[in-house]
Amino acid sequence: MDTNKSFSTSFTVDQTPEEVFAAVTNPRGWWSEEIEGDTDKFDAVFDYHFEDAHRCKIKITELVPGKKVVWHVLENYMSFIKDQAEWVNTEMIFEISEKDGKTELKFTHEGLVPTYECYDVCANAWPTYINGSMKDLITTGKGHPNATGRPTTEDEKEFTKK
Repeated sequence: MDTNKSFSTSFTVDQTPEEVFAAVTNPRGWWSEEIEGDTDKFDAVFDYHFEDAHRCKIKITELVPGKKVVWHVLENYMSFIKDQAEWVNTEMIFEISEKDGKTELKFTHEGLVPTYECYDVCANAWPTYINGSMKDLITTGKGHPNATGRPTTEDEKEFTKK
């Protein structure tokens, strides 16, 4: 897989790697309240759901406290694209490291490549969740996840109209 073309973003905070790890493993606090299943256990499978627009089943394939979390997409459905396999077998990788007394989180959606139909929507939405909502969860204790039945990003507001 060509990770150079995969989507990636990062940020740095004053909080500890353990605090960043706790936020990553709490996607209900930054991504969506509509998640069912364990999100903080190795080998666990959870379901993400956003209205009728996006659903996916994710398996946690790596969980290294304070350092790394990897999610593997098992199933995916997006109402706004033709090829429903676009996210299937992609991985969301959260790498946590210390840098100059701060903590850096690097997020890569490996396999989410520019040739995919969903790339533009996803590449606009991920920074809202990662650099906005998750960072706020870490730094202020409150993120901005999709509430049940309420879109968070402008892109999701758009594609839920379709």
